Amino acid sequence: MPTSTTADDELKAMLNLFTYVLLHVSGDVEQALELLRELQDEHGMMTTMSMDDFLRELRDRGLVAEDEAGRLVPTPKTERTMRTDALNEIFRSLKKSDVGNHDAPSNGSGVERMPDTRDFAFGDQASNIDVTQTMTNLFKRTGDIEGVDLREDDIRVYETEHQTSCATVLMIDISHSMILYGEDRITPAKQVALALAEMIQTRFPKDTLEVVLFGDEARRVTVRDIPYITVGPFHTNTRDGLRLSRQLLRRARSGNKQIFMITDGKPSALTEENGRIYKNSWGLDPRIVNKTLDEAVACRRDGISIATFMVAQDQYLVQFVEDLTRSNQGRAFFTGLDGLGKNIFVDYVRNRRKYY
Repeated sequence: MPTSTTADDELKAMLNLFTYVLLHVSGDVEQALELLRELQDEHGMMTTMSMDDFLRELRDRGLVAEDEAGRLVPTPKTERTMRTDALNEIFRSLKKSDVGNHDAPSNGSGVERMPDTRDFAFGDQASNIDVTQTMTNLFKRTGDIEGVDLREDDIRVYETEHQTSCATVLMIDISHSMILYGEDRITPAKQVALALAEMIQTRFPKDTLEVVLFGDEARRVTVRDIPYITVGPFHTNTRDGLRLSRQLLRRARSGNKQIFMITDGKPSALTEENGRIYKNSWGLDPRIVNKTLDEAVACRRDGISIATFMVAQDQYLVQFVEDLTRSNQGRAFFTGLDGLGKNIFVDYVRNRRKYY
């Protein structure tokens, strides 16, 4: 660590590192602290404070607390910090040109007022009248702003801008391959989920986000559950994930609906009509693939687009995703872990602009 680093800079860096490590260990504070101790012993990251000092800071800032069993656990403030840190980390990787305003490019009868004005037209709301410009026009025509001879030609109204809303389901693969071969793929996926949730909640509150995990089966989790997601000894039941996502989106009020799917493997499991799970990890099983593609078609018929973000380039995965993308008329991204957040965020904003 550079000698010019101040105590405040060092603390800020350690707090950022703590939230990332905490995400990696699925919210286990004591395991996160143990990993930080090992890093400190090996690399001497902290020069102005000790681990005891750092733990005291965590307590004083309300980032950790003790549960009934006396174990250290994250607090709601920690969860908020993890979301904002994740969002800031991804935004640092984005160029200004990658993500612009969230507004739709067309004008109309929306609720967001623009600075430009135009002539009044039948159906315009009175609340959008530009009083100053209207009275100026009246004065120019009559020389009297107190008169009652106000005509339609005098009235100017503010342009308004359509504000789209979008319902999104983020599907996260929790099959065992997400942590196999020494590559941690689940932590970046969780980081993206936290960042996307924070962006929507703080910047685009009209949008909605659901999170669906899919392994042997699919299940919905809340935003607060994201840091605690773990990968299990699961197969990849992509069809069940798509089906649950479609059910959630059918209940959404927004007319703009999309699924973002983060995966690193081909579909290898299928929930049958009797509830049993059929599994086959070898190649592309036509029985599994065809049912999954049928679900992608059903999503398309319901007006739901699917964007697939592949964090691996296995031959079978690529082949399947190409077929799924054609079936849904969706989008596919062959992305490494480093580019996962950028690709999702850029696509989120750009794709919404197509709706108007």
